[in-house]
Amino acid sequence: MSALPDGSPGSRPHSPSGEEGPGTAETGPGGRRPKAGRNLPVAIGAGLGMAAVVLASLLIQPMAFLGLAVIAIAVACWETGTAMRRGGKNVPVYPLAAAGVLIVVLAWFGGATGLLLGTAVGVVALFVWRLSEGATDYRTDVPAAALVLVQVPFLAGFVMLLATSGNDAARLIDGSAAQVLIMLFTVVLSDTGGYTAGVLFGRHQMTPTISPKKSWEGLAGSVVAAAVGGSVTLWAFFGVSFPLGVAFGVCVALAATLGDLSVSLLKRDLGIKDMSNLIPGHGGVMDRLDSILMVAPVAYVWFRYLLG
Repeated sequence: MSALPDGSPGSRPHSPSGEEGPGTAETGPGGRRPKAGRNLPVAIGAGLGMAAVVLASLLIQPMAFLGLAVIAIAVACWETGTAMRRGGKNVPVYPLAAAGVLIVVLAWFGGATGLLLGTAVGVVALFVWRLSEGATDYRTDVPAAALVLVQVPFLAGFVMLLATSGNDAARLIDGSAAQVLIMLFTVVLSDTGGYTAGVLFGRHQMTPTISPKKSWEGLAGSVVAAAVGGSVTLWAFFGVSFPLGVAFGVCVALAATLGDLSVSLLKRDLGIKDMSNLIPGHGGVMDRLDSILMVAPVAYVWFRYLLG
């Protein structure tokens, strides 16, 4: 989970519609940019606390990390399903949460095969559930539920694949925990760089119809920060060459931005600011996972096939 609220060191400013960004391309009276809309001390404290828990679970007890993942994905599925129901989509909130747990557990113990099997079972369960609800809105309810299943637990399954790809997921020196930590650290750097560059230099809107406060300057800051941080950490842990590390960081920054935008688009469509208010200063669990979920398969491809 990202240690930063809305992918930033403090928070990314929100528009009235709830859209956030790594920086702001909009200016207030006198050309001054609006300040962040969250309680920064509370948000930073909560973010650091979450980061410490995740770090400890990865380095000390792998089953604790699995437990954290199960809880986070179940809650994220519940949040997203509940938000969709408020938006008029008849999706099964608790079956979705149960399917999310099944997918991440099967990915942890069964690898890629388990991930695919769990996702297939979850999709079939959605169709079986919908049979009892009749034909009304069938063509919209099933895709909405399937979207939650793919966007949350399926993508999260790639984090499980990274965490168990070493000889022993409990120890950093075996590589698997290091892969997860490097991925999370690079996402945090991307968010921090994007927020800083956006606040300082943001002038040009990147996606005005999706997330008005995202700027091209913020995206540039994300790419630079992730490229530098990714290359340094990959070299330090695995001896990866700097050009490959830079490419890894750029891919992470772009994927993180895409994940952020996809959830922003969903929230704009549903007319909400945050998925929930479970985490002080951060919103909901899904608001913290948006970037990480999209980065996970990208990082998996890099570590599994491109970096060896």
